[in-house]
Amino acid sequence: MSQTPPRWIVLKFGGTSVSSLASWETIAGVVRRRLEEGVRPVVVHSALRGVTDLLGVLPARALEHTHVALLSEIGERHDRLAAELGLPPEEVEALLREDRRELSELAEGAALLREVTPRTRARILAVGERLATRLGAAFLARRGIPCAWVDARDLLVSVEARDGSDASAHLSAECDAAPDAAAAARLSSIEGVPLTQGFVARNAAGETVVLGRGGSDTAAAYIAGKLSAERLEIWTDVPGMFTADPRIVPSARLLRQLDYREAQEIATTGSKVLHPRCIPALRDQAVPIHIFSTLSPEVQGTVIRRDAEEGPAQVKAISRKTDVVLVSMETVGMWQEVGFLAEAFDVFRRAGLSIDLVSTSETDVTVSLDAGANLLERETLDALVEELGRLCRVTVIRPCAAVSLVGRRIRAMLHRLGPALEVFEQQRIHLVTQAASDLNLTVVVDEHQADRLVRLLHAQLIAEGGSPEVFGPSWERLRASDERAPRREPRWWERKRAALLERLGADACAYVYDLETVDARLGVLTSIDAVDRVLFAMKANANAEVMERVRVAGVGFECVSPGEIERVLALFPDLPASDILFTPNFAAREEYRVGLERGVRTTLDSVYPLRRWPELFDGAALFVRLDPGIGRGHHEKVRTAGRHAKFGVPLFELDEVGELAARAGARIVGLHAHSGSGILTPGHWEQVGDTLAMAASRLPDVEVLDVGGGFGVPEKPAQDALDMTAVADGLRRIREASPGKALWVEPGRFVVAEAGVLLARVTQTKGKGEVRYVGIAAGMNSLIRPALYGAYHEIVNLTRLEEKSTERVNVVGPICESGDVLGLDRLLPPTEEGDVLLVANAGAYGYVMSSRYNLRDPAPERCM
Repeated sequence: MSQTPPRWIVLKFGGTSVSSLASWETIAGVVRRRLEEGVRPVVVHSALRGVTDLLGVLPARALEHTHVALLSEIGERHDRLAAELGLPPEEVEALLREDRRELSELAEGAALLREVTPRTRARILAVGERLATRLGAAFLARRGIPCAWVDARDLLVSVEARDGSDASAHLSAECDAAPDAAAAARLSSIEGVPLTQGFVARNAAGETVVLGRGGSDTAAAYIAGKLSAERLEIWTDVPGMFTADPRIVPSARLLRQLDYREAQEIATTGSKVLHPRCIPALRDQAVPIHIFSTLSPEVQGTVIRRDAEEGPAQVKAISRKTDVVLVSMETVGMWQEVGFLAEAFDVFRRAGLSIDLVSTSETDVTVSLDAGANLLERETLDALVEELGRLCRVTVIRPCAAVSLVGRRIRAMLHRLGPALEVFEQQRIHLVTQAASDLNLTVVVDEHQADRLVRLLHAQLIAEGGSPEVFGPSWERLRASDERAPRREPRWWERKRAALLERLGADACAYVYDLETVDARLGVLTSIDAVDRVLFAMKANANAEVMERVRVAGVGFECVSPGEIERVLALFPDLPASDILFTPNFAAREEYRVGLERGVRTTLDSVYPLRRWPELFDGAALFVRLDPGIGRGHHEKVRTAGRHAKFGVPLFELDEVGELAARAGARIVGLHAHSGSGILTPGHWEQVGDTLAMAASRLPDVEVLDVGGGFGVPEKPAQDALDMTAVADGLRRIREASPGKALWVEPGRFVVAEAGVLLARVTQTKGKGEVRYVGIAAGMNSLIRPALYGAYHEIVNLTRLEEKSTERVNVVGPICESGDVLGLDRLLPPTEEGDVLLVANAGAYGYVMSSRYNLRDPAPERCM
């Protein structure tokens, strides 16, 4: 009698979901429940959070002979998790010894040979999953779950790369997901729960290959396909796909069910929840995909299946993909020419570049490239432009973003989209495409406009209603009702609610700054051992009481104008001039003269002053602001580096700056860089420091490396805070690698943003169909960031802080401008005239950017 085949379920867990004891307890619970259901689970999981990124930069560190510290950091991350999981050190050493030895040998080999091939890079990247899964299997076994580690390379064999390149074959491999009796027999023979790596496979020659970014999703899908599994479960840190990215639109709604094509479209147009390549692997076999969150496992997330509800023509998601590069090819010669497109596209093929979108006219073809997916380095793009230039005139447009309306039968509802598409009226539109599948309409715009447009479109097109079979609760409601979600500490304005309302008194609006929060932020910065000097970028907030706290903390000031210098010296007449760094931009000759006569440390932002006014700088000790080449930040308008930013001396002019300074009788004693504001990537400042240190080697008198500011604060509830411990570790490495050099930082927003709120009374409420408005006494004349940047500020009803939020509204001000909107689609309790709304994170670039537009006074400042 034949044995009944197992009912397979593949469980895939992402990097965030395998990086803590709490997550592993959830994983153990999920595995137990599946066993109790009578199915056979296979666990597939990723490397620990952030480890693949570290392994990605290891080859470059090896070539610089600076890889030893990075190897130690990778080892320490796994040791810390093992200790948290309760695994004995001697067991961990035995489990990980061979993998650690291989990783060390690969790095040493790269350092010795001064070469890293795609084959070597793949072997390095693959180690992260092996280290993590060995720990995971040991933990489950200690929790009483029979578990066996299985090498994914025994299950997955890659197929030949379509472009034939060695890089694609080893670093972006593909496998076959067809039912595989041998793989099923291999796993069936294992006693207990098989646990294996994502991301990793082997080729026909037995060499290790990896499946590219998001490869763990894809590996799990391949295994589910080979086993003809009942379903694939993707466990991540969000409970499914949403109508927009919740980090941009907190009111985004959970999509309960999608068919494969819709999910594929949402994934390819920018959603990070599910990798696009994992969906086709299961579509033909109709294996459903269920998405769950390890943070809230009881929430029924998104189900992707063949028989998902058809429903009417409707938009289901607003997606955006950043880091898009457009290549425009123009020539009259293409008109009615046979084979032009084939010849042009073959250039992209030979360069190993995949084209996303295509738009054509009689004399122009424009295509888009996903820079991230294509690993689009400058050399690759330059070579592409040179070769295409033999066929046509080439224009490269970047940075761009693709904003997509994704749904069903988009063409049937174009007439209804007209009013919503008015949001593009003032935007520069580079390309418009409508998918042949009738599943999306995509508009490519300048990257800095994308988040704002997503919020506007979502507010207009994703209504509160819709079929409950398709549209679930919003991200905000899920977070509020999730008792398992990490409970954050109450913000200062929640703790001091009564005092805030009293501070406002009978006034209509006011900025209020909490000086205790300012002190705490300053304390975080001054406690970083590797930093020799902290300067406060006072353009963020010039309030006298705030600046007094800065001074008491022993922090200096970074000024961008003579007016700011005079304000500092008026407040603190005894302040040494050396405690002020003057960093003007495109300033007149007179401003440099004022800075030098005042004796403050003065920064050159351009080679122009040394070329045209060398006599000003005779005997001066100068700083030079460099452009490190890449800007970062929460919005394009606050990214202050890169060729599209006006700030800084490009690195290719550094030698000329040194020569001109010497000729003028000046010394360059400091190098400074500032790439933007609101940066939440902790490794950023170490990268800037590396750039400054290399530049300093070309200038003999440099004593100071100033890595700038831009330390980010979370703007939205879904964002994590900047890991300042990781920032401090990176700065410590820079300090150790640059003996004899002082290390400076100059934050502004980090010190004051969260310390300030804007309070404003409700003046009126109004409803227009499904859209409700709440008007307040403060508008864009008080806080211009939402109108100028599309910036997001959390808004709450301070009067009714304890009441449940049930109404979705737009919060607007009294200024006679359609752009006077402080918050779109916000969830508030029922709100009435006279209530006090609080706009959070308003302490930076709020009052200092205010105006008397419409001859309305801005909100005044107060401290508490």
